[in-house]
Amino acid sequence: MASRREKIEAMLADDPSDQFLRYSLAMELDKEGDHDRSLDQLTELIEGDPPHVPSFFMAGQQLTRIGRIDKARDVLRVGIEVARQQGDAHAAGEMSEFLSSLGALGE
Repeated sequence: MASRREKIEAMLADDPSDQFLRYSLAMELDKEGDHDRSLDQLTELIEGDPPHVPSFFMAGQQLTRIGRIDKARDVLRVGIEVARQQGDAHAAGEMSEFLSSLGALGE
């Protein structure tokens, strides 16, 4: 029986531009501990047109979990600005709170 990741990958083969499926794959890879592939997926979504706002937050959280705090801060700062530009005050607020929880080091 195919794993959840394998099912998502099969669906992505049919529609590789589907942001929701790509985001879902990144989340599954994170759960499996494949942080490099997960972060690669999130980076592609972040760099898309338009940038995928939830990917900034998830990348920031994942980077924090694996000890890359400075990189997490950088991603979150950009994500907050992108969220504001896209009119997503809720996401900007969530990322701002998370960024604050990481402390002021690295600024």
